[in-house]
Amino acid sequence: MKASDETLLQSRLQRIVDNLSSAVLLFDTDYRLQYMNPAAEMLFAVSARHMLGQYVGELLFCPAGGAENNLARAVNSGQAITERQLTLPLPDRTTATVDCTMIPLMQESHLPSGVLVEIQQIDRHVRISREEHLLSQQEAARDLIRGLAHEIKNPLGGLRGAAQLLEKELGDAALKEYTQIIIDEADRLQSLVNRMLGPNKLPDLISVNVHTLLERVRNLVLAESVGQVKIVRDYDPSIPEVHVDSDRIIQALLNIVRNAARAIAKVEDGCIELKTRILRQFTIGNIRHRLVVQISIVDNGPGIPEEIIEKLFYPMVTASEGGMGLGLSIAQSLINQHGGLIECSSKPGETRFQVLLPLERPNVEK
Repeated sequence: MKASDETLLQSRLQRIVDNLSSAVLLFDTDYRLQYMNPAAEMLFAVSARHMLGQYVGELLFCPAGGAENNLARAVNSGQAITERQLTLPLPDRTTATVDCTMIPLMQESHLPSGVLVEIQQIDRHVRISREEHLLSQQEAARDLIRGLAHEIKNPLGGLRGAAQLLEKELGDAALKEYTQIIIDEADRLQSLVNRMLGPNKLPDLISVNVHTLLERVRNLVLAESVGQVKIVRDYDPSIPEVHVDSDRIIQALLNIVRNAARAIAKVEDGCIELKTRILRQFTIGNIRHRLVVQISIVDNGPGIPEEIIEKLFYPMVTASEGGMGLGLSIAQSLINQHGGLIECSSKPGETRFQVLLPLERPNVEK
């Protein structure tokens, strides 16, 4: 094979491995890291250039005997070894359920030259399936609302017009009070329908720093609560600008953070955390994106009841007293328009909303 052909082949192989959704790590015979692909960087939330040369035990923790022992088993047997459904601790104090395969790389002399480790995140497939269901659920809800809105708005207009005509014919001021009630209630219902439908104009796209939007939301919530809410920030300053309709993103984030503020109102030492991270080679629904901004909004309130967590983004579903159940539905719709998604997980003492926004342009649904 010509040197140029070999270089081309290596380049192609590099691109293939770099674009795999599985995490791939290469260790030398001393079990020190020589390579990790972008999926591995995303899984472990580390940069490859900071980890190259590190010992396997500093990156991987295998519950069954330690990472070094498992790599040694693969090298000594000369065969690939797979451990299934491992609970892998991650740097952010969460865990991932994975299948881990260790493949010894042998030279022509039958001596090992290193070990290739492939990690497939099982719970990632479950997440993708859940996201696809969430997106289809949101689309079905939106279609239902559009149909209902059309059926409601026409008679509302007629009702309001008839009340106005009747008011002109009435001489008694006391009776006009009743027609005004009809008009006010028709306007209120019209406003409710419009809120459920969301914006009816094309988005105004600009490039903006996501932290600028988060700071606007933070300041608004702090002002509304008169300093009674504690909001801490954990921002990744390396995140590039996003190309979005800033007003719509602010509205979506504001709806979530306001809910969090209400949730911690009666909690001692209540706190909201705003956190941003960049995700690489990340799938939203069934579309894979090279870069995705992850905005986490976490509160230490009482949590969301389990019976409504799966239908939380439906209109008129609410976990808060006195809420109308529109805020999260509208927020999900606004983020969906940007090709993104809002996820939620909750347990007593921790409710986590994750807003996912792809960085590719254009990233807005017209």
